Amino acid sequence: MARRPIASPPPARVPAGLLLALISCMSAACRCCSASLDDDVNTFPVSSFSYPETRLRPYDVRYIRVDLPPWFSSLSITLESDVDLGIESIEQVPKGTLPMICFRDGSPPLPDVSSTSVNGLVLGSLSNQSVERIQGLQNVEQCYPMKKNITIRLTNEQISSGVWYFGLFNGVGPMRTQSKMIVRGPAYSFSANVSVEGCKASGMWGQNCNQTVDSLSCSPLESSNITGSIPHVSYNQTRRSVLSCNQTSCFRNGEVKVYTVDIMIMPEELSIIATNLSFSSALSSNTGSVGNISLLCFARYGRIASAALHDYAGTLDGEPLVIQSPRVGRWFITILSANLSKDQGGSKVSDMTVCYSLEVQIAECPLAKAGPNCMWEKYVLQTFLRMSVPFESYYLPVSDKMSSNSANFLLEPLTSNVSSGELNNTWTYTWTYFLLDIPHGAAGGNIHVRLLSDTKIKYEIYARFGGLPSLYSWDYYYANKTRSSDDSMLFKMYNSSEEKIDFYIIYAREGTWGFGLRHAISSSSKDQTTMSISLERCPRRCSYHGDCKYAYDASGLTTYSFCSCDRNHGGFDCSIEIVSHQGHVLQSIFLIASNAAAILPAYWALRQKAFAEWVLFTSSGISSGLYHACDVGTWCALSFSVLQFMDFWLSFMAVVSTFVYLTTINEVHKRTIHTAVAILTALLAITKATRSANIILVMAIGALGLLVGWLIELSTKYRLLSSSFGLCLNMLDRWRYIGQWLPNLVKRFFRRFRWGFLMAGFVALAMAGISWKLETSESYWIWHSLWHVTIYTSSFFFLCSKANPINGDDQRPLDANYELTRQNSPE
Repeated sequence: MARRPIASPPPARVPAGLLLALISCMSAACRCCSASLDDDVNTFPVSSFSYPETRLRPYDVRYIRVDLPPWFSSLSITLESDVDLGIESIEQVPKGTLPMICFRDGSPPLPDVSSTSVNGLVLGSLSNQSVERIQGLQNVEQCYPMKKNITIRLTNEQISSGVWYFGLFNGVGPMRTQSKMIVRGPAYSFSANVSVEGCKASGMWGQNCNQTVDSLSCSPLESSNITGSIPHVSYNQTRRSVLSCNQTSCFRNGEVKVYTVDIMIMPEELSIIATNLSFSSALSSNTGSVGNISLLCFARYGRIASAALHDYAGTLDGEPLVIQSPRVGRWFITILSANLSKDQGGSKVSDMTVCYSLEVQIAECPLAKAGPNCMWEKYVLQTFLRMSVPFESYYLPVSDKMSSNSANFLLEPLTSNVSSGELNNTWTYTWTYFLLDIPHGAAGGNIHVRLLSDTKIKYEIYARFGGLPSLYSWDYYYANKTRSSDDSMLFKMYNSSEEKIDFYIIYAREGTWGFGLRHAISSSSKDQTTMSISLERCPRRCSYHGDCKYAYDASGLTTYSFCSCDRNHGGFDCSIEIVSHQGHVLQSIFLIASNAAAILPAYWALRQKAFAEWVLFTSSGISSGLYHACDVGTWCALSFSVLQFMDFWLSFMAVVSTFVYLTTINEVHKRTIHTAVAILTALLAITKATRSANIILVMAIGALGLLVGWLIELSTKYRLLSSSFGLCLNMLDRWRYIGQWLPNLVKRFFRRFRWGFLMAGFVALAMAGISWKLETSESYWIWHSLWHVTIYTSSFFFLCSKANPINGDDQRPLDANYELTRQNSPE
């Protein structure tokens, strides 16, 4: 009885560019949004959130979750950032470091899984195509360059109710998750305002809540025996239940009628039937049969259906429009007439009214059955939590046909099958279904599916969110090594072969998922295939090349997992080798051995019997070598955090000690300065040790220590000279002394340093600054190694630049005072 629809069901994969139209209002001025915002008399604010200014460092990510109730009318998002990239600038920035914003329905976007999102990144101005072109966005994410001001308004005609996520990224790609000692690159800050509007009146819909929508109420029909209708196959009769939703309506020419029906559990089919069609016109009060007049029916999941935007379409001229395995949720049904004009007395009558009775039937199989005539097996999977990790679990079928003490279960006792006498050429494949639930707040988890057999696996597996999958309706699938969803955005295969199927659905949506196994009908089989389905935090445990961590979105309602990889690997699952074994060895040698340059300043300090400086430079070189040995994964003498603190703290102390060494103050004052500096640098090293500002702060502290040392030195000498003067000098004598003291001070300053070494120290310091500036994630090992050599060499030159004190310089003021005393002597 099913009539073939005019338009076949849409495929699960939607072109990546479709979301471009969805955010056509996304611009600094948002000109296209202002017109629709004027008509808000039918709406009311449902919720409003403001996210404070947040700073994103390179390779950081932030997720924002928005919950849309069934009665929402529009979603408005306003973002402000300090990103100021023009079209020309965007095209020159590598996509791996480009700040961007990504959208996805149901779960957080993750463009690192597939290059589809990044390769489809739209540069330049956004499209102005009409919002009437927008289609479904299931399993689609799209990314756009971040701008200074972004305003987005999405209506209930464009997106469905439920959970929406948008993520802000400061660079994507394999290196985003790679472990880095120091992160270089520009950061940006953003703030966001999110508001949701709802329709005031029930039964109203549309972006301005001006479209009347009738909600169909359903009641169960009497159960009826359904006999298998597959040719040449005789099935046993199986009982199923049917919900019937009825309403009688009339509409005039040019009008449409919109209905909604809510599906609560996974049904087998949804049938839409129109009966008792009749018409009347203004020229004739008689009501007659419709004749050649037919009704057009458009059905759409989650949004209002129209002739331009629909999932299914058909004509209701005696045969129903049948939708197989519809998704759970709200469906919209739009009815309009194909031809509302009829000849009456030789004249065309266009002012006609058509009446009809609409009936929507929802056929549901028993709990353990599915498919045509409810002859296929369906199992609800029970959740078993893994208490060690939040939201991790595995699933096992609720059935007396099997028992399992592990996370794996045998398929053969559970699969749908028929006897060998019923095998025929027209129906050689059957399906077995499994249903599981992803809990609320776990959209940042990953569904792991694995099949393992001793022989060639004879199963094809299909997955679908909110409904039972089929050959024509699925979200992800795997048939064989050449036919799968491996090019999908959030589908990842791992080492699959003829004997093994292993894949992940990344960041699975929260709710009910249906998995279908398509396999050949067989009377007997000696094959044994085990299957496991689990919810895991990180795919493949980060490939054993990193640590699995988890965080919360900005609202705190969803937890998502991510991998923090080691120095040699990257990617969302740490499966991409960024540094080869040979490169790892080379980087280790450079980063560790370059700290041998600390021998130079340590040797000179020891030669000058500056034992405090000798201990500092020696300890700094050793701790830096141990830290980098642990950082590159060679060997960790202590924990990473301890080694990092020791490296940065001793390095900071060595820099400041070099400045203090250039003074000639006594040891008491030096110990005082070193103690104060040790406290300050320890605070810097323990709080955000790797930030770039620390270098400037340490140099400033060192310069301040040098200045304080010089002031102490000058004040001490001035006090001694003043006490030697006594009160015997008149004002003229004092000015004469100052005139002699200042040139002597300048001479002592120039004689204090070996200027050749001092200039060499500044040149080495400049080279260290250039090396620090040129450090990137790719070239970090070479430039940071050069930084070790140049910074220690500059300290060596600065230490060598200090000249030995000249006694005559210190005595000259006293000689002058002595001469003045002799001149004033009465002798």
